Amino acid sequence: MAQVFAYLVHTDGVLDDSAMELVVAAKAVGDDVTAIVTGSGIDAVADEAAKIFPKVIKIDDAALAYPNAEVVRKALLNVIPAGSIVIFANNTFAMDCAPGLSVKMDAAYVSDIIGLEADGTILKTVRQEFGGEVNTHVDVDASNGAVVALRPGTFAADESKSAGGSVEAAAAGDLSAKRKFIEIVEPEAGDVDITKADLLVSIGRGIEDEDNIEIAHELAEALGAGAEVSCSRPIVDAKWLEPSRQVGTSGCTVKPKVYLACGISGSFQHLGGIKGGFMIAINKSENAPIFQVADVGIVADILEFLPELTEAVNDL
Repeated sequence: MAQVFAYLVHTDGVLDDSAMELVVAAKAVGDDVTAIVTGSGIDAVADEAAKIFPKVIKIDDAALAYPNAEVVRKALLNVIPAGSIVIFANNTFAMDCAPGLSVKMDAAYVSDIIGLEADGTILKTVRQEFGGEVNTHVDVDASNGAVVALRPGTFAADESKSAGGSVEAAAAGDLSAKRKFIEIVEPEAGDVDITKADLLVSIGRGIEDEDNIEIAHELAEALGAGAEVSCSRPIVDAKWLEPSRQVGTSGCTVKPKVYLACGISGSFQHLGGIKGGFMIAINKSENAPIFQVADVGIVADILEFLPELTEAVNDL
């Protein structure tokens, strides 16, 4: 199999937890594995990546301070040989960068995969269709290379950080672009900071009605200090809860000790905002995608289950 590269995301000098999943996915494809880190002033990030990957290429340039996909794509093409396999974490940046990269590489592209392995020059990938009701097995001829985007939470993270890898600096090359970065607009802070909660009771479409949200608050109250109510995007879109309680790539990134996913299907946008912790999923559909990443899965209607759980907690 060809060389395998993993593009690593970082924010404010902190490497994203997805790096520890990407190294596992990359090693499932080939033995020659290299991480790529782009940005400006990224020595510390590259050194952290070297604890996870055997080899790291850093592309440090002021033009890469903001992850503009058009600019990053040019930088990647300067260091990735033809015929390589490139793995991204499937997030909003990957949706912008990876498809165009595959076109420039004349390579296959598969997004939002939940399974990945190699068989000679064939990449065997798995995607989910129809809201996770069906798994689609997609075999890709990677003889000319391939670009894939891995759904967060698919592979068990390698948290050993014992790689002792090397860091190599690479020239950025021509980074001219038509896009121009303007500014980052931070969301308004809410009354509750779910990023600091040890336990989250997170609700999705399964809550059905705004009036039913009270049962989630009652459970969080019963669980005591450190427990808060959070939600998936549909709840915020319906204006049932404030945006500061949303978990996901377009909301908050959380790392609680325990995450109760109540009536949440498990889209990659939602899972992308959960970085570790023990996940308990409660959903009345036994085929809900969330069950594939949860530590414990309970097939039940949350409108019946949550009040019973609250009562049991109160009786302790």
